[in-house]
Amino acid sequence: MCCVAIDDETVRQEGKYPLARGTLARLVDRLSTAGASVIGLDILLLDQGDEDQDAALAASLSAARVVVAGAATFSAGRQRAPASADPAFDGVPVADSFVLPLDRFARAAAVGVVNVSTDYAGTPRLAPMVFRTADTIEASFPLQVASRALGAPPVFEAGGVLPGDRRIATDFGQRLPIGYYGPRGTIETVSAAAVLGGALPPARIAGRIVVIGATVIGSGDVFPTPFDPVFPGVEVISTAVTHLVAGDGPVRNSATRLADAAFAVILPMILVALLAWRRSLLGLSAIAAIAILWLAANQLFFSNGVWLGVALPLTSAIPPAIAFGASQIWFDRRRAQRFASENDLLQRFQAPALREWLARDPNFLAEPVRQQAAIVFIDLSGFTGLSEITSAAVVRELLDDFYRVVEQVAVANKGVITSFMGDGAMILFGLPVATPDDPNNALACATTLAIRSRAWLAAQPATQARGTGIKLGAHCGLIVASRLGGGSQQTITATGDAVNVASRLMEVAAQNGAELALSGDLYRAAGEALPAQGSLRGPIQSPIRGRTGALTVWLWSAG
Repeated sequence: MCCVAIDDETVRQEGKYPLARGTLARLVDRLSTAGASVIGLDILLLDQGDEDQDAALAASLSAARVVVAGAATFSAGRQRAPASADPAFDGVPVADSFVLPLDRFARAAAVGVVNVSTDYAGTPRLAPMVFRTADTIEASFPLQVASRALGAPPVFEAGGVLPGDRRIATDFGQRLPIGYYGPRGTIETVSAAAVLGGALPPARIAGRIVVIGATVIGSGDVFPTPFDPVFPGVEVISTAVTHLVAGDGPVRNSATRLADAAFAVILPMILVALLAWRRSLLGLSAIAAIAILWLAANQLFFSNGVWLGVALPLTSAIPPAIAFGASQIWFDRRRAQRFASENDLLQRFQAPALREWLARDPNFLAEPVRQQAAIVFIDLSGFTGLSEITSAAVVRELLDDFYRVVEQVAVANKGVITSFMGDGAMILFGLPVATPDDPNNALACATTLAIRSRAWLAAQPATQARGTGIKLGAHCGLIVASRLGGGSQQTITATGDAVNVASRLMEVAAQNGAELALSGDLYRAAGEALPAQGSLRGPIQSPIRGRTGALTVWLWSAG
């Protein structure tokens, strides 16, 4: 198995992205001549291009064993899985429609659907082997590549698929579990530039399955995995193909789900029984030993290709543990009062990063404090219009996903999110105490947010991303940090001219076609340290709404 990456070097040499169809034709020809057994082209060939180049690509596809990519569309953002009259297709994803290559390319090569199923964190965990609409069935891209490599059409049966003479167990709805071999590059990856330039020895390609895909920065085809937060989509597809050909993927089926259900019943019973047996260090040690043994057994099964769930047993243990804890609290008035006091204190504040500090000093910011800090504001522009034409469920999912990106970047750069405001957020650097690194952390956070948000928008469906952008403002200066709110609920926030300026700088960014507007004060305080990626303009003298005089502003964009 080998991946050929359309990477930054390839785009630099060719001078454009997406690559011209003629370039793709040369790439396919070189791989075919080198002896590739099957070539998977993980690129959507949807639009009419230059006639001569399209004809050249179609001819190249016809002359080799090639599978080209198609896609399934789901208007609700979810794959429906209804029952089917044929048990082999029971619960397969039902799409609204298929987006397939142009007819001339579809006639010249096999077509496979590249969609994958991700978990709540966006990690691809399952690769559906087949998709259907009301009147059409399409095989997946990995299955089409594997079946051609094995020289036999795929055969479906209940709980499994046969891409050749080997039966591969699948999960419900003919979904193939994906088990990653390691970080990006674990599956051998070569640059398309090396192939096009003739620098790749044919021996490295001969007899191997080759999947071509984009890894260029900004392509948006990346996913987080347990080994790598930015894992190329072409390697996800290649991993699924390898599972089908080698038969080494994890097993996730009705038997493993039954085992999950059994653990979900037995584990909570054992844990509660141990708590009832000894409310002491001995009892806690026994609970820890049981948990470690269970996790070790789970890992042992997984290392032997059996995928047992972790979330379900752990989640099922929560209700009985809470019930038992509540009964203990009822019998222990003093402990209950202490628990209620601590819980009440922590629930008043919205900033998780401040909880430990507040536990040590309950009077933190009971009185307003003036101090130096750096402030970053981020906002999604155009999101209000999108909310008017999009369902509430979709809006909620988009905001959850966006907030997740903001939170990851803020925490990584030692920032504190004091509030999420509709479709934006305010991040402070300098709480609970100010440090000399606050301006540097704020600048790093702001630029990283611009980069990550651009990638996030690029990964959204076109109907949702169209007309939506981001704007950021960053400034530093004197703030007033304090608690606001009533006696039952409080929040920590900051006020002052520096906060107002940081907020207004988002308008400056939008007015000047930039993603980030940062004040000269912050730029100087951070040592003018900007990432290599991106472009900087300025300085300019910009008026700030509600403030007399002009401010020195630098404009930065991630592109």
